Amino acid sequence: MSYNDRFIRACQREHVDQIPVWYMRQAGRYDPDYRKIKEKYSLLEICKQPELAAEVTLMPVRKLGVDAAILYSDIMNPVASIGIDFDIVANIGPVIANPIRSAADIERLRPIDVEGDLGHVIETIRILDKELEVPLITFAGAPFTIASYLIEGRPSKNYLRTKEMMYSEPELWHELMRKLGDMVITYLRAHMAAGGKAFQIFDSWVGALTPADFRKFVLPTIERIFSELSDLPQPKIYFPGVSSGELLPELHNVKANVIGLDWRVSIEEGRRRLDNGFAVQGNLDPTILTAPIGVIESYAKEIIDSGIIEPGFIFNLGHGLFPEASIEKLTELTAFVHAYSRKAIAARSQKEASHV
Repeated sequence: MSYNDRFIRACQREHVDQIPVWYMRQAGRYDPDYRKIKEKYSLLEICKQPELAAEVTLMPVRKLGVDAAILYSDIMNPVASIGIDFDIVANIGPVIANPIRSAADIERLRPIDVEGDLGHVIETIRILDKELEVPLITFAGAPFTIASYLIEGRPSKNYLRTKEMMYSEPELWHELMRKLGDMVITYLRAHMAAGGKAFQIFDSWVGALTPADFRKFVLPTIERIFSELSDLPQPKIYFPGVSSGELLPELHNVKANVIGLDWRVSIEEGRRRLDNGFAVQGNLDPTILTAPIGVIESYAKEIIDSGIIEPGFIFNLGHGLFPEASIEKLTELTAFVHAYSRKAIAARSQKEASHV
């Protein structure tokens, strides 16, 4: 089987014969085989075993037929290297033993040591680089999203302490953003050197900010990260998370190739807000996967029809898969996206050729 590079070509806004597909959280609890592995090992324990982490990464590629793999990891993994003690607690998420609340807490954060502390992640990437026949996407959490966990101490709905630092101690906030930005840059550069073929920065919760606050407190760090990694040839994706549609017009100077959209903004509107400056990725509402397959396909068709109007579209969800999703429906959806988009692209190309 030849290497499938449709995902890479779509990221670069090149022609593809069918739309590439991958799903955020595609290695997860919707898969019965993954659930069996999780009965023996925690997420962090899997991550520390490169062969096992590689196998979990490969599972959805083999079962679903997706066009890209995403590294099995967690956005919190690199913070252990900078001096944060955390655990991933069932039904809660990341819980921080030593939350950041003061200048002294930020001062004690040390530079990341990827090879020394996170060699298992790098080894997983190297294994996958040899085994995969589709591109490997690696990822990092964006500084705002990581900071929200570090400051709150656990997942939050209102980000009260996070915003308190942002508004009340802006110099402290910007120093934390600087250190987390450095962490992300070093971490992702190591990923690409080890064999990653693209990376995504997850800013899952930045939609909690107004555009003005995003512009003032977060965007400079996002722009710096992508600027400092712009020498890398691999495609770069920024996903500003849920409820982030109002932030899209702020991203024009971000040196990313792809912007991920959540389901609240249509593909056409997302492109308009981005001035057609990027490939786009998305954006099926994950909860639609609870519907009958015919309903799922009708929603997917609408997204595909919008996506293929311009080059540079990757089919994905507007957020991550949830445990109750059906592996059978996901497999059918992937096949549908491939088959329907192939016909739709061919028909569009034929129509355009007839007008030349």
